Amino acid sequence: PEAPAKIRAALDGFQGVPVITGYVAKDAHGHVTTLGRGGSDWSAAIFGAALGAEEIQIWTDVDGVMTADPRIVAHARQRERLSFAEAAELAFFGAKVLHPATMLPATQSGIPIRVLNSFRPETPGTTVVRALAPHERGVKSIASKHGIAVVNVVAAPMLHQSGFLERVADVFARHEVVVDVIATSEVSLALTTDANARLEPVAAELARFSDVSVLREMALVSVVGEELRDSPRVPALVLATLAELGVKVEMLSYGATRNNLSVVLPEARLHETVLALHERLFG
Repeated sequence: PEAPAKIRAALDGFQGVPVITGYVAKDAHGHVTTLGRGGSDWSAAIFGAALGAEEIQIWTDVDGVMTADPRIVAHARQRERLSFAEAAELAFFGAKVLHPATMLPATQSGIPIRVLNSFRPETPGTTVVRALAPHERGVKSIASKHGIAVVNVVAAPMLHQSGFLERVADVFARHEVVVDVIATSEVSLALTTDANARLEPVAAELARFSDVSVLREMALVSVVGEELRDSPRVPALVLATLAELGVKVEMLSYGATRNNLSVVLPEARLHETVLALHERLFG
């Protein structure tokens, strides 16, 4: 919240056109640093919000947000409009077009973000807006991530006792392992994380109070769209498609924002699953 005010103050009375870097920055002590992945886009969103821009444009190397990863689905189509909520879900679940942090300043200010292709400036790109019209709230895209590990934690002695989730979360936090998706029951927990994470010490500590197993070479497939909030059509189609393929689902997550349905499955089945779901949902 302080950044836009500071930017407006710095530009007050400025003559000319300011040219501002996005990736390189200075920290609170004046040391030169970098902002990391998505830093340039995030900077653009902060300045756009500070200036009250009509639109924030992100120029990249793709036409916009697609219905699936074009490397998997060659005939994937461009999406014209997304909501901020849909774009955030896609960014979290594998799409590289927009970083979730980029959307926060725009969301707070209600400024649309347009993703455009530097190599094909004639294309209209994808516009990300605060709210969609009712007819625009369909399924938007299938995001996918490979290199996923699943940690299954079962602690029968914790039945009817408080603190199970807290103990598990504390172990992951102390070992600095980032958790992506969680599915839980009263005495069991399944979590996904990066397969390259150092899970051996995590599993060893969890084993002190639970039974632990780790599955690697898994993948995450997420179907994203605001239609999921209100319609049973999409979950039914997704589960029917997985059943027809005979894909073993290790984990399923649906809830929270209710803009996505995510399944964890063997990495070897990722491509055929995405292709089949794309044909069923968009074909």
